[in-house]
Amino acid sequence: MMLFGSLLLLVFLTDGVRPEQNCSYQDVLNYLNMSRNNERFSMSRPVKNYRHTTPVHLEVVLYAILDVVEKEQKFIPYVWTVMRWNNEYISWDPNQFCGIDNVSLPAELLWKPDLAIVEMTEKDKAPPSPYLTINAKGDVEVQNVQVLVSTCRMQIYTFPFDIQSCNLTFKSVIHAAKDIRLRASDNSSEATEESREAMQTQYEWLFINMTVTPRNSTDLLSQDIIVYTIKMKRRSALYIVNFILPILFFLCLDLASFLMSDTGGEKLSFKITVLLAVTVLQLILNDILPSSSNRIPLIAVYCIGMFALMMLSLLETIVLMYLIEKDSAPRDNKKNRSLRDKCNQGKDNYNNCHEEMHSWTQCSSIFDVSGETPSELLSMTNERQSRKMVEDERVLEKVSDELREMEKTLSLILSSRRDEFKPGYWSTVAKRVNKVFFIFYVIVITVFLVYLFLMWKSE
Repeated sequence: MMLFGSLLLLVFLTDGVRPEQNCSYQDVLNYLNMSRNNERFSMSRPVKNYRHTTPVHLEVVLYAILDVVEKEQKFIPYVWTVMRWNNEYISWDPNQFCGIDNVSLPAELLWKPDLAIVEMTEKDKAPPSPYLTINAKGDVEVQNVQVLVSTCRMQIYTFPFDIQSCNLTFKSVIHAAKDIRLRASDNSSEATEESREAMQTQYEWLFINMTVTPRNSTDLLSQDIIVYTIKMKRRSALYIVNFILPILFFLCLDLASFLMSDTGGEKLSFKITVLLAVTVLQLILNDILPSSSNRIPLIAVYCIGMFALMMLSLLETIVLMYLIEKDSAPRDNKKNRSLRDKCNQGKDNYNNCHEEMHSWTQCSSIFDVSGETPSELLSMTNERQSRKMVEDERVLEKVSDELREMEKTLSLILSSRRDEFKPGYWSTVAKRVNKVFFIFYVIVITVFLVYLFLMWKSE
C-alpha cells in the first residue's frame, strides 16, 4: 500500500515534464520552407487575398544633425528608421520549437515596402541593415540607420538667430493606399522624447522637436504619406563673436576717428581702411547665405547699413578737408599783397628822389643867372628846355598818381570783399559741420541698431 502511494506521488511530481529538446532557428526556417531559392516570400506583397491591405508602421528617431548647408539648402540628418508589417504566409507555434518566437534572417529573403523619402537628393551613405526580424505571428521588422542628404527650404531672414524646419516625407513609390496603409508608430511628443534621448551630437544646431503629420496625397494613386518635421535652432554665439561684433567694433573705430585732425590725410586713409574691412566681412557673408532668398536677410541689412553709414562719414571727412583747404587761398593772396606793397613803397622812394633831383637843378639854374654872356644865353636855353622837361615829368607824375589812387581804390574794394571771409572762417565752418554731423551720426546709428534688434527679436 505504501509502495503504491509512492508511485502515485512520483507520477504526480513528474507530470508535464518533457525531456529537453534540441531546437534551432534553422528548424523554424525549414518549417516555413524559407530558403534563398524559394521566391514566393520575396516576389510580391505578402497577402493571401489581393484585396487585403498591408498596414506598414513607421518609426523615425533622430540620432544627429550632421550639417545644414544654407548656400545649397541641404539638410543632412542621421536617423534611425523602423518599419513593421505583417506577412500572412509566416506563422508558427513557439511551443513546437522550444519557445522560439522570433527569428532573424537575411533581408533579401522577404518582401519589403518600397518606402522612399521625397526630399532625398543623394543615395544613402550608410549601408542598409543586412537582416530583418520575424515573429511567430508573421510580423516583420526592419531597422536601418541612414545618413540622409535632403533638400530643405531655408528661412534665413533672421540669420544667425533663425529657426529652421526641415521635412522628411515618407511614401510608397508605386503602391496606392488600397495596397499599403502607412501608419506612424509614435505621435509627435513620443518621437521628440525618443529623439532627445538618442541624440548623439548636434554640431551647430540645437534640436527643438519633431512633429509627425500623417496625411493622404491628392494624386491619382492616393497614397498614404507621413511627414516628419524636424525643428531646430541655430547656435548663434559663434556668428555673434566672429561677424556681428567685429562690424560693431569697426563702427566704434569710425566714431573714434572724429577725434583725429582733419588737416592731414591720416583720418581719410584710416576711414578707407575701416570701410575695406567691412567689405571683406560682406564677402564672407555672401559665401554663407543663399542667393535665392525671397526676403533680404536682416544680417545683410545690418552690413549694408553699417557700410552706408561709414561711407557717409567718409564723405563728410572729404567735405571738411575741402573747407579747410579754402582757408589757405586767402593766406597766399595776403602774402602776394604784402609783396606788392613793398614794391609800391620802393616806387614812392624813387619818385621822391627824382623830385629832389629836379629841385636841386632849379636852384642851381637860378644861382647861375648873373650875366648875359653867350654861354649864359645857352644855359638859359638849356634851362628852358629842362623846365619844359620838368613840366612834362610833372604831368606824367600826376597821371601816375591818379593811377595809383585808382589802384588803391580797387584794392580797398577787393579787400572789403575778402574781409567778409576772414582768415579761419572756413575752418570754423568745418568745425561746426563736424560737430552737427557727429550728433546726427550717433542718433542715426542708435536708431538703426535698435530697429534691427527689435526686428530680430520679433521674428
